[in-house]
Amino acid sequence: MFRRERPIPLRGSAAALCNNLSVLQLPTHNLTHFGVVHGPSAQLLSAAPEGVPLAQRQLYAKQGAGVSPPLITQVHWCILPFRVLLVLTSHRGIQMYESDGSVMVYWHALNSGDASPVHAVFARGIAACGHFVCVGTWSGRVLVFDVPVKGPNIALCEELAGHQTPVTDIATEPAQGQDCVADMVTADDSGLLCVWKSGPEFKLLTSIAGFGVPCPSVQLWQGIIAAGYGNGQVRLYEASTGTLHVQINAHARAISALDLAPEVGKLLSAAEDTFVHIWKLSRSPESDNIEVEHCHGECVPDTQVCGARFCDPSGSSFAVTGYDLAEILRFRSV
Repeated sequence: MFRRERPIPLRGSAAALCNNLSVLQLPTHNLTHFGVVHGPSAQLLSAAPEGVPLAQRQLYAKQGAGVSPPLITQVHWCILPFRVLLVLTSHRGIQMYESDGSVMVYWHALNSGDASPVHAVFARGIAACGHFVCVGTWSGRVLVFDVPVKGPNIALCEELAGHQTPVTDIATEPAQGQDCVADMVTADDSGLLCVWKSGPEFKLLTSIAGFGVPCPSVQLWQGIIAAGYGNGQVRLYEASTGTLHVQINAHARAISALDLAPEVGKLLSAAEDTFVHIWKLSRSPESDNIEVEHCHGECVPDTQVCGARFCDPSGSSFAVTGYDLAEILRFRSV
């Protein structure tokens, strides 16, 4: 069971975007950082365990070549082997900051030259993969940036072509040096999933066909792909083969966020139906099949949930954002 804790106030509500919450836990400082997007700005908050906001910072999308202020599409902390970067995506480009948002270390402008007049240009879907930061784009390409141990000498080293429609989300997991092990999954607006192996050159291992429904959020854990879809389903696939193991009719409306607690294999799903559910993933020792157990359900009344994240790797607490909700709701297990 989970109980509601003291919420963290926001200056404005979260925008109605999928995956609109990022969380960075700093155990050594007994702090948790939260990032939320609204319009042309991203709000960063630091809070102690009792929920008292200790600091706030407002970051704005870099103007680029446009006239009107660009809208931010996502904010996400990327935990790399030697540093943590805060990455913002917008309709103009990709901004990378030091983890506290104090210094912008890299800016990549999106080139709208190859976009048709009816297509919006934007970046969306952010993940760290080893010493790379991967970012999805409106064209379906995934940009791979090589990040040095320190400093601003970040370089675009590869563009991955696997999608024909805009990328929605990217999930990664350390491959631990094994050969031919999938360690990144990308999803798009058609529901297609691409499974990759990272390295000096990324390799496409397999594709999992969509079924006409977008896949707004995806996660990867111990060779299991968890994908949340616009019809409220959560599907669990074998990453190495693309085989569908489990299909859960988890929500009545489109899923807006998935998250995983890696230490225990808990999966959090949130949707526009006002519900947040927690599931326990495991493998059968006899058959190695993927198994699922429902652990908890939480209703956030009259709220279009647009972001939800665990606040620690053991899954003992989680946070939720909603459209037209001027606070971050927090829940802790009892």
